[in-house]
Amino acid sequence: MRVLLDECLPHKLKQELKGHEVATVPEMGWSGRSNGELIRLAGNSFDVFLTVDQNIWSQQNLSGARIAVVTLIADSNRLESLLPLLPHVQRALEKICPGNFIRIRLSS
Repeated sequence: MRVLLDECLPHKLKQELKGHEVATVPEMGWSGRSNGELIRLAGNSFDVFLTVDQNIWSQQNLSGARIAVVTLIADSNRLESLLPLLPHVQRALEKICPGNFIRIRLSS
């Protein structure tokens, strides 16, 4: 799976997504772009856009998109807050399809 990490995510998260081809928004030269533009650009090269932006699902229409969006919901966007979500992310990446929005959070 080809995964694009949003610029609000720690770049070290890239190393934790084993078995996937992962790049960051800054690595792609796309820093500062709007979510809509990122999704359009990423759809040409990536399967999934990974973010912590909880509003993206209500702001973007993915019907007909070639990319899926996974939103991580945690206490912060720090690596230690996101690591417990990674097993759920790995399972989601196994079944996700273009145009899907998935929100991942730990149950309290």
